[in-house]
Amino acid sequence: MTYDVHIIGGGLAGSEAAWQLARRGVKVRLSEMRGSGATTPAHQTDGLAELVCSNSFRSDDDEKNAVGLLHHEMRRLDSIIMRAGEIARVPAGTAMAVDRDVFSAEVQKELEAHPNIEIVRETVDQLPTEGLTIVATGPLTAQSLAQSIVSTTGEDRLAFFDAIAPIVHYDSIDMDICWMASRWDKGDTKDYINCPMTEEQYLAFHQGLLDAEKGEFKEWEADTPYFDGCMPIEVMAERGLDTLRFGPMKPVGLDNPHTATEEFPQGRWAHAVVQLRQDNKLGTLWNMVGFQTKMKYGAQVELLRTIPGLQNAEFARLGGMHRNTFINSPMLLDRQLRLKGAEHIRFAGQITGCEGYVESSAVGLLAGMMTATELAGERWEGPPRTSAMGALLAHITGDAEASSYQPMNINFGLFPPLHDVKKKQRKEAYTERGKEDFGVWLAGLEAVPA
Repeated sequence: MTYDVHIIGGGLAGSEAAWQLARRGVKVRLSEMRGSGATTPAHQTDGLAELVCSNSFRSDDDEKNAVGLLHHEMRRLDSIIMRAGEIARVPAGTAMAVDRDVFSAEVQKELEAHPNIEIVRETVDQLPTEGLTIVATGPLTAQSLAQSIVSTTGEDRLAFFDAIAPIVHYDSIDMDICWMASRWDKGDTKDYINCPMTEEQYLAFHQGLLDAEKGEFKEWEADTPYFDGCMPIEVMAERGLDTLRFGPMKPVGLDNPHTATEEFPQGRWAHAVVQLRQDNKLGTLWNMVGFQTKMKYGAQVELLRTIPGLQNAEFARLGGMHRNTFINSPMLLDRQLRLKGAEHIRFAGQITGCEGYVESSAVGLLAGMMTATELAGERWEGPPRTSAMGALLAHITGDAEASSYQPMNINFGLFPPLHDVKKKQRKEAYTERGKEDFGVWLAGLEAVPA
């Protein structure tokens, strides 16, 4: 079969992109290396859209949950992932969980039956030099293709190992305890939020790091070495009592105005300081500097909330370290997910730095719609920033800071903030606004003839 678009990768994003293109009359070649003799360390089958970790798509609550709102939007766009998810659904309270075998089989059945899709079991070693292409190879991209991506984009544009620090919602930080300042007051702006610790608090925190339950590397990750810039905070703690105080928790040059006295009008230095750096252009998310960790999630939340000023912290993302492959999307991709300088190539799914099954599928869905629009010679108008899809797309393609870009789940910190709504009603307000604006956008799309 001759084809209009080549999709590399038959995971959730690639399957969704193929479906969205095919249902719009576009002929697709879907290349998947599993089934051709190649495999990955994480996959167990050669089924399309195989779920390799959890079987949960997380919350299905579209009234006050960001991922639930993303579910809602994908359903409205006839997502094959959401359609198969309903068929394979198993009881999980307000969450959406699926029988992973039924789910994968349902996606594969639908794609195999579609006359506009040809599924080819083959390994693609190089980025195509021509022809519309969507790369959706996920976090376990084959070594040969990864090297081709590096050759095309540059050595510093592809990560093979995540060293992720927690990210905190700004409105959950207690600024009566913390303060804004740069070290030694350098620069014209106060770029960091500083959380002070007494000696007693620091010693308790240090011991908590040593005692906390840690996650283990998978067997195929174990030979991936740490490097000094990404040392887990608990490993630093093991190297000595004051290692952190000379590293990411260094207090020197940070006058705490909350301790100002007549003798010290600028305030004194704390025994240790935890710094947070702005993580998105909206200023709604703040990254804990140097706090990459292998602590388990429950242990992280419990310990991090002992930090003064973060006692009520809400986390958009918790820390972690694991083998991964993703590109620096804010630097490399334009607003239509196209590779700058090679606009015939789009990236989709987890390789763009979105995290999670649903987010990966949503980006694949958008890539499919964008490519279909391009083929039709029409102008692409993306979903509104106030929608879940629009917020996720904006984060991937420009809102996130390229210098510290890391994988992220959908969360309300990516949405344009609502300042005139009480905090208790804010989640409902985000989803209500998102649904309304998304509905207007969708009605405009449907008014354009296919």
